Parts: sequence; C-alpha cells; structure tokens
Amino acid sequence: MPADVVNMKDYKKYYLIDAQPQDVYNALTNAATLQLWTGEPAVMSEEEGSEFSLWEGSIEGLNLEFVKGKKIVQQWYFGDQEASSIVTIILHEYKSGTSAELRHTNIPDEDYDNIVEGWEDNYFGSLIDFYRN
Repeated sequence: MPADVVNMKDYKKYYLIDAQPQDVYNALTNAATLQLWTGEPAVMSEEEGSEFSLWEGSIEGLNLEFVKGKKIVQQWYFGDQEASSIVTIILHEYKSGTSAELRHTNIPDEDYDNIVEGWEDNYFGSLIDFYRN
C-alpha cells in the first residue's frame, strides 16, 4: 500500500440518556444548550449546509441533514482528508429516556482512538452527565 494512503475506520455505539429524544436533539443542535453541557462556546445552526464548531474548534464540520427530534447528520473535518467523515446520530425513544445511535464513518486510523475517547468522555459522556439527576 502506498505511504500516502490513509486507513479509515468506522465507529458505532448506542448511548442511553435520561432525557426525551426532543430534549437530546435540542441539546445537540442549539448553540446555547450545547454551551451549557460542553462548558465551551459553540457555533451551531439547524440550517442544512451551515458549518459548526464545538470545543473551541476541536470539532468542526458541515451540517448535512436534520430530522427534528430524531436525526442529525454532519460531516466532520480532518485536515485535507479526501473521504468525507460522516457522523449520524439517530435518537430513539427508550424506556424513560433516549437511546442515541451513533455512527461515525471514515475516521482516519491515526485519529481513531482519540475520536472514540472523545465520544465516550467529552461528547456523550458529558451529555449523559448533564441529564443525570
């Protein structure tokens, strides 16, 4: 394999959150609510084609699709990577809360462990803690 070919990985996981799907959706798409649970300023809009920025630019990308209260699709930027890294979050009602289905495709091999840790600790970990009573 040529040295300039980057291996890609995909990540999929379900997270249980003690909040209704519409509340979780709002927490992921409303800049003010994002700032509450991330502790950092956020740039976010529900407008398809708009760019977003979280954790002071640690996560940046393009909003591709929104289904109110149910689904968010984003392209995450990784430098000058050619293949799009797509994040899809689908929210399902689950008992008294939400099961958030995460699919993140085309994660560069060298970024994979950091991205998975970020999902676990910072992103969904912080969101779960935010709603924990």
